[in-house]
Amino acid sequence: MNSKNIIQSALNLSPAERLLIIETLSQSLSEPNADMEKLWKEEVEQRYSAYLNGKIKTISYEEILKK
Repeated sequence: MNSKNIIQSALNLSPAERLLIIETLSQSLSEPNADMEKLWKEEVEQRYSAYLNGKIKTISYEEILKK
């Protein structure tokens, strides 16, 4: 079955069934990349460690809004 046939078949489904297909396909495109997740975890841990050791300072939300 090719994509044109799949689309045509999907259009014959109920709105709820079409929504389920859309959500499922969308989620399949949004699956996390394991390598990227590992890199972000390392970055977060480094930033948190720097914060705890006083190497970086925080900026309040109010200060950010002023800029």
